[in-house]
Amino acid sequence: MKEAFLVGPRRFELRDVPEPSAPDDGLVLQVEACGVCGSDLRRWKEGPPKGVDGIVPGHEASGIVVEVGKHFQRYSVGDRLAVAPDVHCSRCYYCRRGLYNLCDDLRFLGITPGYPGGFAEKIVLTGEILADGIVHPMPQGLSFKEGALAEPCCSVLALHGKIGTSLADTVLVMGAGPIGCLHVVVAKERGASVIVSEPNETRRELAERFEPQAIVDPAKEDLRSVVFERTGSVGADIVVCANPIGQTQTQAVELVRKAGKIALFGGLPKANPMVSFDSNRIHYGEIEVIGAFSYHPTMHELALELLGRKVIPAELLITHSFSLNDTGKAFETADSGDALKVVVTT
Repeated sequence: MKEAFLVGPRRFELRDVPEPSAPDDGLVLQVEACGVCGSDLRRWKEGPPKGVDGIVPGHEASGIVVEVGKHFQRYSVGDRLAVAPDVHCSRCYYCRRGLYNLCDDLRFLGITPGYPGGFAEKIVLTGEILADGIVHPMPQGLSFKEGALAEPCCSVLALHGKIGTSLADTVLVMGAGPIGCLHVVVAKERGASVIVSEPNETRRELAERFEPQAIVDPAKEDLRSVVFERTGSVGADIVVCANPIGQTQTQAVELVRKAGKIALFGGLPKANPMVSFDSNRIHYGEIEVIGAFSYHPTMHELALELLGRKVIPAELLITHSFSLNDTGKAFETADSGDALKVVVTT
């Protein structure tokens, strides 16, 4: 079978490898679709970790069970499954309290060495992954591309559930990449009015299909004026920083209302993670600054249900599709800024 190995910065190598067999407590999944994530792009630019010959990325996968181990009965050959990356330890302080996304020994399919991902014709889901990872059956009628989209939906759903986005809220989403557009979709479905800030012209055009109440080019327009005009000079109830830009997080403090909430959703580069806030405005305005990372496994099941019910419009989010042979082109397209969600199919 074929696997797409990341062997250097921005360089994939398609390799023929032996067919996998199912462990006694696991299964083999024939991958049908796998999405390209922002974290995949960061690893693609850096290359594999030092001392590693190559890794198989991909953690937004869906496929068909083609073999099960002799001691495994939960799924059967022919079942259609969607897979998310997190594998928690189930033993640490956080796991024991149900905070699986904060596990002290969290591992990720397609990211952690030894846990190959979905840019391959087949992947093995071990007993460990099936017990402590995130694997769910896909609803009837859901395509494999749509099933692969469930994973990026999860953390967006988790955030808005956590902060209680509602009919009364004006939400400012800073960044209109695939995750930013998912924030638009979910915030609107929860009844909020949404403003989008995005400097990239193509992404502003793509964001229009989700019909936010306003789309702003912050390079040419005064974002503060737009936000305050639309909120009666109060400021946004919620600001979601959905990009990896520190200046966005700094600016969010000036755009949120008193007692409002700022969600730091996009991680910053590891080499430059520090930002400056007006801490007095946070203090005297009782502003909440909230971190948002990953999700509880139940969010993956919810995402699949919402995709199946067409609450989340997968057809508007998935803009490009490539074959496994063209994985490199898929990454280049995802990095270009001209796409929303890019999916690799086998």
